[in-house]
Amino acid sequence: MDFGLVLQTDPPASAVVGLMRRAERSGFRYGWTFDSSVLWQEPFVIYSQILEHTDQLTVGPMVTNPGTRTWEVTASTFATLNDMFGNRTVCGIGRGDSAMRVAGRSPNTLARLGDSIDVIRDLAEGREADIGGQRLRIPWVRDGKLPVWMAAYGPKALALAGQKADGFILQLADPYLTEWMVKAVRDAAAAAGRDPSAVKICVAAPAYVSADLDHAREQCRWFGGMVGNHVADLVSKYGEHSSMVPEALTAYIKEREGYDYSHHGRTGNPDTAFVPDEIVDRFCLLGPAAAHIEKLRALKELGVDQFALYAMHDAREAVIDAYGAEIIPALA
Repeated sequence: MDFGLVLQTDPPASAVVGLMRRAERSGFRYGWTFDSSVLWQEPFVIYSQILEHTDQLTVGPMVTNPGTRTWEVTASTFATLNDMFGNRTVCGIGRGDSAMRVAGRSPNTLARLGDSIDVIRDLAEGREADIGGQRLRIPWVRDGKLPVWMAAYGPKALALAGQKADGFILQLADPYLTEWMVKAVRDAAAAAGRDPSAVKICVAAPAYVSADLDHAREQCRWFGGMVGNHVADLVSKYGEHSSMVPEALTAYIKEREGYDYSHHGRTGNPDTAFVPDEIVDRFCLLGPAAAHIEKLRALKELGVDQFALYAMHDAREAVIDAYGAEIIPALA
């Protein structure tokens, strides 16, 4: 199992670079960041510094979207980083939540997202692509490689990930939901004539290594609120008791009243009081190192290739170090 570190690009950028360097020394192979240009600093600028100051770390957004930047700009940015540092990027992509809504726009449609996956990957790898009837190719790309991993929750999005993406990003660490969603992605891949095992599976969630569960829960409760944004979209689309979406995912948002993106992904987010302890425990990795190892082994058995650790809490360095000392070696 591979491991990734997920950060917000809060200033100063040097702190983000420093944490990514620390993560690489601890055995992490991926460095991910949020991508919401109003809420945080521009991640692609910071990626160049992370790549310059690490040796093998692969970097990318968790996640970008096809609406914030034009597709040829996104592809060219990845291709430039790859040309400079040797194909060490990955494009995590989704419909867009905070990046779109903060700017007063709705998340992208799945049709637009699916088209963008093909175009961004083709252009970044040097192939010709069609953008609105215009055939384009980036002429200077040589031996470019850009895996595109898609974030998804709902049945149609999961199917699209299986049909088109090189990897699937699931932003929660509940084994029951992981099994259900991984099966949906792999079934869709098989139906599309693809090798299901070729689609990489990444589970992303906060992790807090501590025997003080009450404190760990409060540091990670924000995550249930963030996931709740996507769950609310699913409930709006499919209904509260739809057979197409597991109740284990949707039931907890009944008390959800609203969401202020100024607190997005932040410890102490006041809009996450509705998130019960049970959801925090299911969606996150909490407790002593042994509890993390046990849950990660269960996820690995379900086909998870990477665990990406959200470190938006008061113990970022300590958790990175604990993973490097105890948890990553146990899963190697």
